[in-house]
Amino acid sequence: MRNVKDPNDSVQVPDPRKFLTVVIIVSTFGGLLFGYDTGVVNGALPFMAQPNQLNLTAFTEGVVASSLVLGAAFGSLFGGRLSDFKGRRKSLMYLSILFFFSTIGCVLSQNVTVIVFFRFLLGLAVGGASVIVPSYLAEMSPADRRGRIVTQNELMIVTGQFLAFVINAIIGNAFGGSSHVWRYMLVIAALPAIALWIGVAILPESPRWLASKGRQTDALQVLKKIRKNSIAQKELNDITTYIEEEKKTEKIQFKDLRIPWIRRIVILGIGIGVISQFTGINSIMYYGTKILQSSGFETKAALIGNVANGFIAVIACVIGMSIINKVNRRLMFLTGLVGVTISLILIGVSSLVLNGSPIFPYIILSLTVLYLAFFQGAVGPLTWLMLSEIFPTCLRGLGMGIAVFCLWLSNFLVGLFFPVLLSGIGISATFFVFASFGILGITFIGRLLPETRGLSLEQIEQNFKIDNDFKQYNKNVEKVKM
Repeated sequence: MRNVKDPNDSVQVPDPRKFLTVVIIVSTFGGLLFGYDTGVVNGALPFMAQPNQLNLTAFTEGVVASSLVLGAAFGSLFGGRLSDFKGRRKSLMYLSILFFFSTIGCVLSQNVTVIVFFRFLLGLAVGGASVIVPSYLAEMSPADRRGRIVTQNELMIVTGQFLAFVINAIIGNAFGGSSHVWRYMLVIAALPAIALWIGVAILPESPRWLASKGRQTDALQVLKKIRKNSIAQKELNDITTYIEEEKKTEKIQFKDLRIPWIRRIVILGIGIGVISQFTGINSIMYYGTKILQSSGFETKAALIGNVANGFIAVIACVIGMSIINKVNRRLMFLTGLVGVTISLILIGVSSLVLNGSPIFPYIILSLTVLYLAFFQGAVGPLTWLMLSEIFPTCLRGLGMGIAVFCLWLSNFLVGLFFPVLLSGIGISATFFVFASFGILGITFIGRLLPETRGLSLEQIEQNFKIDNDFKQYNKNVEKVKM
């Protein structure tokens, strides 16, 4: 690593930009694990379900897939508190250990009960990572690069899912004759868990967390590693000032939800989280292989076809990240939802009209790719961005906690009941159900989501307080921008 001269002393210090890049890569292995562990079940389920393995029914398939998500819901609730108490770095170390041992537990499972237990534990690690990694990245990033650096974690999540689909296809086709092929798929997740555990050893602690514990000297040492020396002290002063002001801020409690503007923001946050899941994204990310099987592909061909879903998810995420600060949030969200809903309707119609046709499997694959292009290019990134923007400081802990918990719970319900719906009412009706939520989502977002691009968090909060009419809110936003 190239060194640069510290102007204040004779000690050689690492290049801040390069060291920050290392920090980003290592910490986002948590996002990679998140993606792999949620995506690997996509290809593993058909092999788990075999009678000589776990002998899964439609319902127990849903339980196995969704148990991780239920664990993630609770992991997201407790992960933030753990990192506040123990620190971001040490919490990531704990998570890497939990990732590793729960993965091995899943690999060695001999029945449904055992694998559900270990996937729940794995979910605790996934949920913890979903909270701690973005927080750590935000606190390590320079202000002018924060948005792009934090969204790197979202990119790593979809990359992890894509890698899971690729590895599933390779292992499924190379070892498809083995009765334990699903165990080979699952055990791969142990490798990035080990890499995260080793990598955390070089990570510094968050300077903001250190400052919040009164360790200003340690915080300054960290800042000098990831910033130019000339601005490290100034940033520490800003962090210290913010922490002191935050201590004086009265936090909002559950009883304050009766206040109209607070209640409106919380309802909006819950709606954004629920809509993002009930439009069916994880029916494809968890059960894409099963969907392609149901449309007519053989298992090995379905595993290969599902790689296209993972690939387009990564490409769409990259494109979405590149334009997210260039177009209005509200318009981009609505465009994504309209594209998602049309894709869902087309899947349902195709299942009614073309089912049994030789081209039907390829039509379904093309439409799932189209769906993912709209979702991962707009709805997915904007869900987390809007949740981070609409909650003011005094409401962020409570509001984000409620909204993210509802998001994970909705994810759990989709994962649990999708195989049951697919088995009971078929592809067509199942995707029409998702499309109906898409229509509700378009209506909800169109009526209630304000525009936030170009506004400070304080301006957004003030507009919520003074405007009950969101049309008037958006007019005010245009005035601010002018």
